[in-house]
Amino acid sequence: MSKTISITAIASLSALGNNQNAIWDNYKSGKHCFDTISIGNQNALVAPLDTPSKKEIEALRNSDTKYKALDNSVLFAIAASRKAINIAGWSHDDTFGINIGSSRGATELFEKHYLDFIKSGKAETLTSPTTTLGNISSWVSHDLQSQGPEISHSITCSTALHALLNGVAWLKAGMSDKFLVGGSEAPLTDFTIAQMRALKIYSTTTDAFPCRAFDLNKKQNTLLLGEGAAVCCLEIGTKKKALALIEGIGYATEILAHNVSVSAEATCFQKSMKMALQNTKLSDVDAIVMHAPGTIKGDLTEYKAIQKIFGADLPLLTTNKWKIGHTFGASGMLSVEMAILMLQHNHFIGVPFAEAQIQKKPLRKIMINAVGFGGNAVSILLSL
Repeated sequence: MSKTISITAIASLSALGNNQNAIWDNYKSGKHCFDTISIGNQNALVAPLDTPSKKEIEALRNSDTKYKALDNSVLFAIAASRKAINIAGWSHDDTFGINIGSSRGATELFEKHYLDFIKSGKAETLTSPTTTLGNISSWVSHDLQSQGPEISHSITCSTALHALLNGVAWLKAGMSDKFLVGGSEAPLTDFTIAQMRALKIYSTTTDAFPCRAFDLNKKQNTLLLGEGAAVCCLEIGTKKKALALIEGIGYATEILAHNVSVSAEATCFQKSMKMALQNTKLSDVDAIVMHAPGTIKGDLTEYKAIQKIFGADLPLLTTNKWKIGHTFGASGMLSVEMAILMLQHNHFIGVPFAEAQIQKKPLRKIMINAVGFGGNAVSILLSL
């Protein structure tokens, strides 16, 4: 990359918490965040927001009459964005772009409005504007009173990292000096979980760890859903306040044999990792935060792709989905947050039921992977 990009702040809310200290403590605990709750007409094992985050979102919803009609995916993004720009020290006088995407957008609100329409034959006045995907970034912009471009997109489960790619492109093109990027997802709905069960990938295991992400020997799919949002602040140049530098970016799409699958050796991941690593020695990569959704094929194909790139000398490998589930469009930025925390604390967080890996050197460079339906892979290399 010809120009250095700094990550000067990151903020999130999820089952892990809504501040960096609580999130790091939860990562170190070795416990998962899943709970069985009633959703619509069924009980489901999911990773909902923790209690303080739920209270924060409810307070936000009640703080403005206009916010009462917004979907949780929008409110999650607003809450995380407020924290991030405060950490970065951005003010209303700064001009910055916003690119916050979502795999599914206003899921709960869309389902509610559609059911109401089926029953009454009429749609409520705000149905269309409050269920449009673009209203995530536009409402964040309204809340922050920002002046730059507002972009929302859906590139399935790699949405957040594609937002980061887009922010980097704007900065490197000289079209902006600052960009707020990330993803938000509120998928804990009856219909969404039914869709995952229809694909036969939702976990039914009674194991102590119900999502067996990065268990390469599992005999059944164990994907579970979580909710949350994560955003980071990008700035052009090497900043003293930088949490990490973006050293490499990679992206690729592969031709699919099936709607929801990737190839046996995840060709898209091989291409995206190679691109991100084109100026870096393989031995310099200390760890990879994998996408690893907890499905048999998803976990194994990504692992094979990593083997193809790194050979026998693999970096440390981990994922956070065994702990907080799959947050779809937000998952990539939550993985970036995990990587930044590990870099800051120089402490590798492994998967408790996976083969033990020992950190033998300081963590200086960590790669993050994400992919979604459509074979849209992204790899980001961060360094201190």
